[in-house]
Amino acid sequence: MAIVSMKQLLEAGVHFGHQTRRWNPKMAPYIYMERNGIYIIDLQKTVKKIEEAYNFIRSVSEDGGNVLFVGTKKQAQDSVKEEAERVGMFYVNARWLGGMLTNFKTMRTRIDRLMQLQKMQDDGTFDMLPKKEVIKLTNEITKLEKYLGGVKDMKKLPGALFIIDPRKERNAIAEARKLRIPIVAIVDTNCDPDEVDYIIPGNDDAIRAIRLIAATMANAVQEGRQGSDSEEIAADPQINDDIDTENGAAIGETPAEKSDGEDLG
Repeated sequence: MAIVSMKQLLEAGVHFGHQTRRWNPKMAPYIYMERNGIYIIDLQKTVKKIEEAYNFIRSVSEDGGNVLFVGTKKQAQDSVKEEAERVGMFYVNARWLGGMLTNFKTMRTRIDRLMQLQKMQDDGTFDMLPKKEVIKLTNEITKLEKYLGGVKDMKKLPGALFIIDPRKERNAIAEARKLRIPIVAIVDTNCDPDEVDYIIPGNDDAIRAIRLIAATMANAVQEGRQGSDSEEIAADPQINDDIDTENGAAIGETPAEKSDGEDLG
């Protein structure tokens, strides 16, 4: 049985790419066709790529590695946080701070500062400080928590990154590549697939599409943590039998999810 069904992908709008005027030719192999100025992503290939990414993330987790979920665009913030937290992983859903990975030791000092301030807040130290100082320190906590709250328990570099929109997360991509940390990412039709180790061709703008794929990668982490002895999951033959029908159905639809407050292109 496939990890994600064609019906789920279609309902989430994963097949809607960007406008044809904004595309990366390297994504041509993953495009099914163009419809009304919008590229339709080939979901047969998406299904296979999701399975490859799932099996990889599961193996990282099974070996004791952590996965850092990254998605700072508005549409991705909630899903990234919720799915990472659900399986005890780390996340960045606000601005990516330079050196998050490549200058990890220095980043840890900022995290230590956050932990120290939170301890002071909890143990009553703030009650003994002047009100003006408390306001200043509280603001510092808020800022540090916003940018570092999702990684404050990350004691070592992650075994992999799961990224929503490589174009948006260029800095995270660059740091991971420099450190040879494998990257899994949702790659829309305007992205460069060469920057990613495990690409998932799909809509990186629609909230439902992002949530579906983020949840699937989180499930892979969870399965790996459970030490599953099951063999790698292969594509469901039934999907290949029905794929042309499903892709055909997608052609006649309109990219409603792209208007969920998201930029079409």
